Amino acid sequence: MNRVRESVILGGFLVLALVLGGWVLGGQIKAMKLGDRYVSVRGLAERSVKSDLAIWSLTVSASGDDYATVLQTASDAKGKTLAFLAAQGITSQETATSAPSVTDKQAREYAANDKGPRYLLTQQILVTSTRVDAINAATNRVADLLQQGVLLSANRVQFKFSSLNSVKPDMISEATKNAREAAGRFASDSGSHVGAIRQASQGQFSIAAPNDTGTGDPNMYGGGDAADSSIMKKIRVVTSVDYYLER
Repeated sequence: MNRVRESVILGGFLVLALVLGGWVLGGQIKAMKLGDRYVSVRGLAERSVKSDLAIWSLTVSASGDDYATVLQTASDAKGKTLAFLAAQGITSQETATSAPSVTDKQAREYAANDKGPRYLLTQQILVTSTRVDAINAATNRVADLLQQGVLLSANRVQFKFSSLNSVKPDMISEATKNAREAAGRFASDSGSHVGAIRQASQGQFSIAAPNDTGTGDPNMYGGGDAADSSIMKKIRVVTSVDYYLER
């Protein structure tokens, strides 16, 4: 009698094991099939912003064969440049002057092959300001400085947008929303509906000129010379998302 009872109990455990095993296996197969049904989409978000930082670099230079004369010419050029900037409303707090750099051609190797003046002196004056409109207006009047006899070997202004973190969250949300809408259209056409996110990847933000067509490098933060020369910017981010498709 005990053997019969043991056999019944053992048989019950076997049946229960088979049922549980079949349930687990069925769940794995369902998951595998679900894993094969997904759609990969991209969501785009763009926003126009105005630069909030201007960086203007002016390099005055002087050359000649008499060292003292070159120093005096460079000093006069620096003074005229600083006076010009002050006349444009640019403050001393917005201006920084580097130490002068002097090149003596005769001190170089193969100096006999060098032509022209012996000494060349350059000095950079850097303007950094959040008043981008004022700086832009001043750059358009730099001809007034050149008419005073100041020689500029470099004159470049860059406009930057330094508040990217303030727009990132909203733009990522917008791009993700657009991606889900695209997935929804695909799912509707295939007789499915969008499920949970399988995988997501946030693309890098790019800052480009307003007329940029998006054919350049999307990973180039700052956008290069075209973006730097424009006060207005176009920020773009593309997110890649995989969504499960459910019946």
